[in-house]
Amino acid sequence: MKVFEDRFWSSRDGLKLHFRDYAPSPEEADGGLPVLCLHGLTRNARDFDVLAPMLGRRRRVICPDLRGRGDSEYARDSATYTPVQYGEDVLALLEQEGIERFVAIGTSLGGLMIMGLAALIPGRIAGAVFNDVGPWLEPAGLARIKDYVGQGRSFPTWVHAARGLEDLQGAAHPGQTLDFWIGMAKRLMTIAGNGRVVFDYDMKIAEPFLDLEVADQPDLWPAWEALSGTEVLIVRGALSDLLSADTLEEMVRRLPSAEALTLPGVGHAPTLDEPQSVAAIERLLARVR
Repeated sequence: MKVFEDRFWSSRDGLKLHFRDYAPSPEEADGGLPVLCLHGLTRNARDFDVLAPMLGRRRRVICPDLRGRGDSEYARDSATYTPVQYGEDVLALLEQEGIERFVAIGTSLGGLMIMGLAALIPGRIAGAVFNDVGPWLEPAGLARIKDYVGQGRSFPTWVHAARGLEDLQGAAHPGQTLDFWIGMAKRLMTIAGNGRVVFDYDMKIAEPFLDLEVADQPDLWPAWEALSGTEVLIVRGALSDLLSADTLEEMVRRLPSAEALTLPGVGHAPTLDEPQSVAAIERLLARVR
């Protein structure tokens, strides 16, 4: 049974953008603030296929497809594939839905967007979950992402796609089964018109990202500190090459109220359906009303 409604909103530059809307029944709703789930660079709303229905049993959960991903339209200008533009798109979604305060969950790029939103709309983010991302991104992780984003590979079957994904990301999820990788492939990929399995994003999202140099990283520490007074959870994979243990330590030093969770045997990025992750997210939600 489908547990969400497919809905749409429009960006300021006229794109039709898609989001999944999970809503609890009136009997089960706990009256909590809505949850906004923001996916990573090459991902989409399906990234939260397990977590969103769990949280959606008691409160509203919104999972957008950023422009150029999933069921959202591709941008006419690839230069708009930037965190600033994604943030503007999300603000338009919040305006359409009349959402004033909310809890945000962001994986990788999604976490960068949360920091940007915290600086733009202070006080409206009541709680935030950062999944393997922080104000500083490690050069090794950026280099790895640059190696695969926008490559446009295709596969004849889901099993081939799963094996290809394992070759690409196996170091981040060592020892996982074929079923795990098939599930991951079905979140990240789709079937093209020619019947082949392809990544479910516009390959042009890579263009602004590939132009990014490590030295060009913006100073996001002020945006991080703008979350002072907000309930914050940081989830880090112990094997992560994007969020280092040192950066995590500095994040907690600057925001002492933040809860930090490091998951053993996982790299970039945790799936957020790990029991430890779910329990930590539930704790945060219990503190935010």
